[in-house]
Amino acid sequence: MKRIHLFELEDFAWFPNWIRIGVTRLIVVMHKFLGSSADLVQLLSRALAHSESAAIVDLCSGSGGSMLEVYRTLKKQPGLDCLTLTLTDLYPNLTLAAAIKGQGDAALRYDTQSINAADVAPELRGVRTLVGSFHHMRPEVARRILQDAKEKRQAICVYELSDNSFPISLWWVALPLNFLMALFITPFARPLTVKQLLFTYALPVIPFCFAWDGAVSNARTYTLGDMATLLEGLQSDGYTWETGLISGKAKKLYLLGLPTER
Repeated sequence: MKRIHLFELEDFAWFPNWIRIGVTRLIVVMHKFLGSSADLVQLLSRALAHSESAAIVDLCSGSGGSMLEVYRTLKKQPGLDCLTLTLTDLYPNLTLAAAIKGQGDAALRYDTQSINAADVAPELRGVRTLVGSFHHMRPEVARRILQDAKEKRQAICVYELSDNSFPISLWWVALPLNFLMALFITPFARPLTVKQLLFTYALPVIPFCFAWDGAVSNARTYTLGDMATLLEGLQSDGYTWETGLISGKAKKLYLLGLPTER
């Protein structure tokens, strides 16, 4: 495989949750700038056609990424007015969970239990999504995630903001660029708290963490060739796999797993 598994700070249990939230808020902004929602609406419209119910289970949700906007857009499509979205994470964002609960939308919720993406509870049924998070998984875990979806006959959509096309020797070039980008995009983060501003501009802890994790994530992203390796032995009748690239403001990579028989 081309990818290399360097560490990202937000993977560690000891990493302060308030910094993790600050970083993931910036990732939400990046998804908006790069048009992730439009890509995901197209991919999930296809995946939902293969699902037993109009439901999405978002794994590794963080601060929600693009999924809240995607959910609202999909709900407007014919036949999807009853769509539900459940956000989950290994380290749940309790602040976002409380905000979502306060909206009073019974079809939208954030599960505050710690959810392992490689072993999703049977009652959490629907199209599984991993948006900008699949690269966090080592190959053995990534394969278990795909295998778990197939064995439980749930559709799955993996979406990454990078296609890992740059030479690995140049990954570090992104560090200063990502740091400056964090300074630029912070005013667009929501909610924009005093703590986010303080630890961005007065003491730039959040930009440093964003810069490191952003640079490392590209080196960790599975290429299309890596995806093919992960899928070896998972092909079978009744379930189909598809991978591809999406062009736009950035090259993005996707993987769809679709049950073909219900």
